[in-house]
Amino acid sequence: MNIASAPDALPVEHELCRPQYEDACVTNVVPALLRRRARAWLPEEVARAPVRVLLVIDGLGWEQLAPRRERLPTLAAMRGRDITTVAPSTTAAALSSIATGRAPAEHGILGYHMRVEGEVMNALRWTIDGRDVRERLDPAVIQPIPPFLGEAPPVVSKLELAGSGFSRASLRGARYHGYKVVSSLAVDVGALARARHEFIYAYYDGVDRVAHQHGLFAHYDAELRFVDGLVRDVLTALPTGAALVVTADHGHVQVGDDVVTLHEDVTRRADGLSGEARFLWLHARPGRAPELLEAARARHGQQAWCWSREQVLDEGLLGPTTRDGVARRCGDVALLSRGRCTLVPDALDIKQGRHGALTPAEMRVPLLYAIA
Repeated sequence: MNIASAPDALPVEHELCRPQYEDACVTNVVPALLRRRARAWLPEEVARAPVRVLLVIDGLGWEQLAPRRERLPTLAAMRGRDITTVAPSTTAAALSSIATGRAPAEHGILGYHMRVEGEVMNALRWTIDGRDVRERLDPAVIQPIPPFLGEAPPVVSKLELAGSGFSRASLRGARYHGYKVVSSLAVDVGALARARHEFIYAYYDGVDRVAHQHGLFAHYDAELRFVDGLVRDVLTALPTGAALVVTADHGHVQVGDDVVTLHEDVTRRADGLSGEARFLWLHARPGRAPELLEAARARHGQQAWCWSREQVLDEGLLGPTTRDGVARRCGDVALLSRGRCTLVPDALDIKQGRHGALTPAEMRVPLLYAIA
């Protein structure tokens, strides 16, 4: 069967939000804070504060936060603007980029599901088919860039994440302070700040979990009110003169049941999937990459930007420089959702809020700051 090809061109610039790796991007936040370097989006008073706390709130997108800020007094009082996250706009890639100060094409954590040595690994759980592979796939080899510029700052995060494969990859060398309940986060950050640790990294994942399960409705609004109180508690716990910076790894798109089933013309040319539900990598059967791209464009070109691996890398979407071996973790064809739909092989993986693609709702995240 011959399939008519869609135009072989990248989308118009205004149709997507590209990562700003050289400027206002999450990759540059930790280096600026550790090296005390002011940027256009990070003023001198924050960069040179005696104590600098970075609070990463998983899933807190700028386009979701901005219209609600007037109802969130602590966040509304903070100064700042939006910056971009990385591509794909997903937790595994973005948190690795925040900690290492490098783009995904350099650190090599390319998404939630990533093909490594011919198998698809869940990067957050560090499992393949549910089996722990920390010993076989060394996190320090899969992601070799030293986090936090090789320094060992205190990290305040969930206790259950300590020692995980992903933590070994993205946070190794840091001094881990695990909390069992989120009320401890502000207490622990405050104690570390009063002990004069110059840089503290803290992480909270509640917004992301709520958005996935309930979407961007009443539960989401309630969670943002909770987060506003959490930020207030952190600021209150800090000594005078300490700086608090709040950012995120990605935003969300309200997807609901807008699920696309991949066409049989695509699946029969593919030898597996990896990536995200909104930034999906198709791995071609041997010798079939060109026709897989053609089939994807013909069947899903209205729902997704369909690019070859070479286009994705040449355009620098994963970063300006690609480390040796990282390209092999990509598929042959990338499908990036254009609108609200999610791209999965069947309708069983439905979540309300999703992310991963390059729409502004997913790519724009806050960079807010305040001095205690």
